[in-house]
Amino acid sequence: MNDLKTKKLNSPNPHLGGLKKVATYGIMSAIALLMLFPLLWLLSTSLKSPTENIFQFPPQLWPQQPTLQNFIKVWQTNPFGRYLFNSTLIAVLTVSTNIIFCALAAYPLARLNFRGREAILTAVISTIVIPFQIVMIPLYVLTVQLGLKNSYLGVIFPGLASAFGIFLLRQAFLAVPKELEEAARIDGCTELGIWWHIMMPAIRPALVTLGIFVFIGSWSDFLWPLLVLDRPEYYTLPLGVANLAGTFSLDWRLVAAGSIISIIPVLGLFLLLQKYIVPTETATGVKG
Repeated sequence: MNDLKTKKLNSPNPHLGGLKKVATYGIMSAIALLMLFPLLWLLSTSLKSPTENIFQFPPQLWPQQPTLQNFIKVWQTNPFGRYLFNSTLIAVLTVSTNIIFCALAAYPLARLNFRGREAILTAVISTIVIPFQIVMIPLYVLTVQLGLKNSYLGVIFPGLASAFGIFLLRQAFLAVPKELEEAARIDGCTELGIWWHIMMPAIRPALVTLGIFVFIGSWSDFLWPLLVLDRPEYYTLPLGVANLAGTFSLDWRLVAAGSIISIIPVLGLFLLLQKYIVPTETATGVKG
């Protein structure tokens, strides 16, 4: 009898657990709404007609007369199709080169033993704390000397590889079981073959994560393309959106419409690839 009373006292209150769950979901929903509010306000502004006040308080998220004329006007009066192509090409090439070069640099730093490995790793990681503004001028001078100004390669040049990408992929390589690498070596696979056929598939979640980060960074980059691009036919979407301020004398509805156009591909990419950002079953394939 006493044991039964003790169990009842120690057992959690189901009503208290339900209240905690409701409070947790409420707080998380409030934080999510707070984070999404700027995006919702931007979308609302892009759908408002010229007769509506976009700066009223409290802000009205649902337009009284929703219209797509802002998007149509922006697309017809500016070469947004060209901007979209330029941004897509630059982002895809930047992601591709970043993944290849970072993986090639990270693999020996993670799996091979050679003199000075730790010193090289420390030197690479230490560059993360250096702001881009410090190296911006030397990079610009080098880009001009190489004849890459006003070219796609000139925009891609600073993003061919990154210290963050090398560090991220190195940590992912370290998590791959050594048994897979040893089995491939016994079968006569070369180091390059191990890197491509064994290691790269094993760290797919890290590759997807790095690809998303690099894509977003390249897609939203404004400062570097502004420096190296003078010809409008090479403009990216951020430069095209900034150009709307001068074209339409700072009509925020049209600027918001252009911003929404530039955001949609990034959201689509994230929704498409988020299912791949999960741990692989590489470790479960090793029995011991």
